[in-house]
Amino acid sequence: MGKNTEISFVGQPIFSQIISLIDKKIFSELVRKHQSDRYYKEFRTWDHFISLMFGIFSRCDSISEIIDGLRGFSGKLEYLQLDKVPAKSTFSDGMRNRTDKFFEELYISLVEIYSVFLSDSSKLGKQFTQMLLIDSTTIRLFSEVLKGVGRNRKDDGKKKGGAKVHMVIDAYQQIGLFIAITAARVHDKKFLDIFEPKPYSLLVFDRAYNHYLRFAKWTENNIYFITRKKRNAKYRIIKVLQDNNLMEKEQGVHQEYLIEMIYKENNQEKTLLLRLVKYVDEKGRKYEFISNCINELSALEITACYKKRWDIELLFKKLKQNFQLHYFYGENETAIRTQIWCTLIAQLLITLLQRQNAPRKAFSTVACTIRIHLISMLNIKELIKGENRYYKKDKPFAGQLDLFGNSIPIRKDRKRRPPEKLKRGQPMQVDNNEIFNIELQNVMSG
Repeated sequence: MGKNTEISFVGQPIFSQIISLIDKKIFSELVRKHQSDRYYKEFRTWDHFISLMFGIFSRCDSISEIIDGLRGFSGKLEYLQLDKVPAKSTFSDGMRNRTDKFFEELYISLVEIYSVFLSDSSKLGKQFTQMLLIDSTTIRLFSEVLKGVGRNRKDDGKKKGGAKVHMVIDAYQQIGLFIAITAARVHDKKFLDIFEPKPYSLLVFDRAYNHYLRFAKWTENNIYFITRKKRNAKYRIIKVLQDNNLMEKEQGVHQEYLIEMIYKENNQEKTLLLRLVKYVDEKGRKYEFISNCINELSALEITACYKKRWDIELLFKKLKQNFQLHYFYGENETAIRTQIWCTLIAQLLITLLQRQNAPRKAFSTVACTIRIHLISMLNIKELIKGENRYYKKDKPFAGQLDLFGNSIPIRKDRKRRPPEKLKRGQPMQVDNNEIFNIELQNVMSG
């Protein structure tokens, strides 16, 4: 039996199938909690969310593009429970005035629901409950909202505005578990003041987050970390664990020590027992890692965990390359935060579809496929899998009639058969219908 190469049509557009992943009950509960429909007679929170998600999935650059796109989508608005396309001024007012806390909690609730389907705890050791990657990215703005990004200009001009997205992601889920949006001038290490990791978690982050007093408190609460050592860090070597003489262009662990990191608390000098791992990569670059995993991980495992930190950089790259974060649909802080939270929701939903249906496909390929076929009534799972190559017609079209009203049959094979060669002495067979059609054409041409 041959392989099925058909793509099924369904009664819902792809956009509607994606939005169906949003639990309407949870959505309604959050609307009541934040009273986000208060003072809005027509432009409800659901209308706001659907319109904004349409702009994010289709990568619209402005509110005008969103409104014009929805007008072309008006024949299918009933699938999304929209009564009509909102006016541009109404959309702008909603972006400016509706609280962004609603969209923040909506994202958090979706993470709680779908994190089970995206988790892969089998890759973690028994000593850790989860491995978390921490980093931040800056989104530049054209307005002066959320100031502080960029260098000081030579012409004494003002810096452009910027938003910094601080994120904690699960190393094996690729979704943000804890997110904070601040001005770009806020230092990274201040983000850890509002983040409380759970015991037996393994945190991996860059040296911008180094704070030795916090490291000491984490160690007391069985919270583990891996980071890079700062150049001006003060420490004493307690024990040499490894000292390998690497050959030229050889990669691996060069040295490993048990150290006491020196820091101050209330003007008193204190020490913290850590491991220091010096590693040389394939290009000859040298790295120094510190960790409070004294016996839990080997030196190579520590370097591999820190290399895993690059995944969060790839996540930021996905957000900036596949979604519209270069142009914002509002110039105030509420509008910017709302668009960022809805972009994270879109990233979560596409990641869920990718993991369940096409785990080997690139995220950008799945996002592009959804963007192209956003209003097509196709089965999104079959479309993402990409196993089906064409639409097979069950019956050939036989509605075409000849001059006398007879149906013209359509041959299934499109290839033309070569004319049969006559044998010597074989009389030629003449089709009377063909002669009649030729004579009829001569009469009609005069």
